[in-house]
Amino acid sequence: MGLTKSEIFTEAQNSIAAIAKVLGHPARIAILEYLLKLKRCVCGDLVKEIGLAQPTISQHLKELKNLGIIKGNIEGTSVCYCIHEENWKKINNVLSQFLNQDLNENCC
Repeated sequence: MGLTKSEIFTEAQNSIAAIAKVLGHPARIAILEYLLKLKRCVCGDLVKEIGLAQPTISQHLKELKNLGIIKGNIEGTSVCYCIHEENWKKINNVLSQFLNQDLNENCC
């Protein structure tokens, strides 16, 4: 299997691709929507809400946390997850700059 050659792309291109990859799974979108609605959550609530197994939810939470879009705090024997507000705004800004570029209206 070959390398992705990410070094030939700009930092912005690699950043957008990383965000898109993490957001590219509907379970992660559902998790984010739930966290946005509640402002905080315990992982067990996600299992009930999303309907996936605990290990599956944990893997999706790991991907979201690795991107920095969520953060978790230990509360007793549970981990409470919430949106990382500062990083949410940064990701919003990166995607907005990319998606708000002017289109070439002379295209086929």
